[in-house]
Amino acid sequence: MGKSDYNKDRKSSGKDNGGMKKRNFTGSGTPKPKNTSPQKPSDPNAIRLNKYVANSGVCSRREADVFIAAGSVTVNGKVVSEMGYKVKLDDVVKFDGRHLNPEKKEYVLLNKPKDFSTTVRNEHGKRNVAGLISSASKSTLLPVDKMAKASTGLLLFTNDGELTKRLATPKNGIRKIYHIELTKPLQSADLKKIQNGVAIDENVVNVQDISYVDNAPKNQIGIELFSSRSNIVTKIFEHLGYEVAKLDRVIYGGLTKKDLPRGHWRYLTKQEVINLGMVK
Repeated sequence: MGKSDYNKDRKSSGKDNGGMKKRNFTGSGTPKPKNTSPQKPSDPNAIRLNKYVANSGVCSRREADVFIAAGSVTVNGKVVSEMGYKVKLDDVVKFDGRHLNPEKKEYVLLNKPKDFSTTVRNEHGKRNVAGLISSASKSTLLPVDKMAKASTGLLLFTNDGELTKRLATPKNGIRKIYHIELTKPLQSADLKKIQNGVAIDENVVNVQDISYVDNAPKNQIGIELFSSRSNIVTKIFEHLGYEVAKLDRVIYGGLTKKDLPRGHWRYLTKQEVINLGMVK
């Protein structure tokens, strides 16, 4: 038996070095009362404070211990420096005054198939993109932007609200390339109009590039732009009297469909997340 096991056995048997059973007495000869201070029951929804801080993306768990000991973290308005302290998800935890989100930030890229809705609300009996990535995370991941049900291609999901807001801000914009199929050939004059900028809802939409797809009919178009406006590509062509038969987003930021079949998803790499975070 090892030393630690031996000490544990002695403790559980209640005997001291002399083999006598230990008794604790007060000066009056009555046994000392046991510590009756209330103990918090174990809460399955509670997590260690250092993990909470680390999951928020502030730092690593080891670094979180240092910040907690230094008094940089508050829980419900009170400084907590105790190691191993546990908090609930509905507690208000702040680091240097900044409110933290305890969810680990996750990023999932889906190659969206046709006829799947991107709406957030539940649509009973209807196919939604949320079901396609349901196994990716226990957290609720939302699409960064919307796509029409008939559209296909790259769709980014995350629980990183800050990044979502940044990518959706019109002045920031993010590079997107679409492969379009029209119901009729695009006239060269209309292609030039799009190149020069088309006014949609009184706001001019400037495209980075537009061209016919090589070795394909003139109804096959490639278009690149940075606009964050919803369904803006379809609106551009409809404005000029064309109907979009197919719309496929083939590039989103620096993300591509390489090795990502239709209907499948994958996690973003750390470098891909960093690159998206550099969007200003």
